[in-house]
Amino acid sequence: MVEGPRRRMLRAMASDFLHTTPVALGKRVHRLGLATNYGIDEAGVRRAMDRGVNAFLVTGRGKKSLGPPLREVFKKDRDAQVVMGFATIGFAGWGVKRAADALRKDLGTDYLDVLLLGWLGVGSAWTEGTVDALKELRASGVIRAFGASIHDRPRAGKLAEERAVDLLMIRYNAAHPGAERDVFPHVRERSPSVLAYTATAWRKLLKRPKGWDGPVMSAGDCYRFQLSSPHVDFALTGPKTTAELDANLDAVEKGALDEDEAKWMRAFGQAAHG
Repeated sequence: MVEGPRRRMLRAMASDFLHTTPVALGKRVHRLGLATNYGIDEAGVRRAMDRGVNAFLVTGRGKKSLGPPLREVFKKDRDAQVVMGFATIGFAGWGVKRAADALRKDLGTDYLDVLLLGWLGVGSAWTEGTVDALKELRASGVIRAFGASIHDRPRAGKLAEERAVDLLMIRYNAAHPGAERDVFPHVRERSPSVLAYTATAWRKLLKRPKGWDGPVMSAGDCYRFQLSSPHVDFALTGPKTTAELDANLDAVEKGALDEDEAKWMRAFGQAAHG
């Protein structure tokens, strides 16, 4: 598709908003990363790559559509891509190491950019064994950084304050802005890096709350809300279709929220939360 003058102008205006170099990664990335576990197909992944997306979260359900495009692009420039994966059995060091090896083998890469303890406190554990394994993998170059996905905000704040992880993957959206109180004040000098997810609050923010007579947020609005925070490095989108992907990318190209947009979205989020 030929890009028109207005689209080029909007893209240029939003260029600083659209890209960043998280401390944990040391790479310039598009601020909207792709998760494929909600059904987007291989063609959709390739479309994301064509539009500049270069950060990807690998999950068990999403590997089928993500694997072939990633292996192809790795042959051209592996270091331009960011691949993040979960240690799904993260209760002991052996599980962490096995997860890293399995992901590298599946994707045909020598290293992972980030290995995450998934859903820390429920699906994984912060133990001496898991931490030692993560540090060993990082020192050997098998992974470049490690982190955790976590819903326990006070605990995430403590991990941030202690700089115990390179990256925190946390819930943050207009209905759940508590990270602004519990996590973000503890992030110093962009460390640890912050990856936001659950932008739509599991689609709750896409529905009209009871008694709300104003406009309803779109998924794109939800991503702009996340990325407008100065503490969020990048965010995850999990579209089902290529059309949803394009709509989300088009939205973030508008840039940061203005004051009126932020006020409306916070009010909507509060109404949606109930």
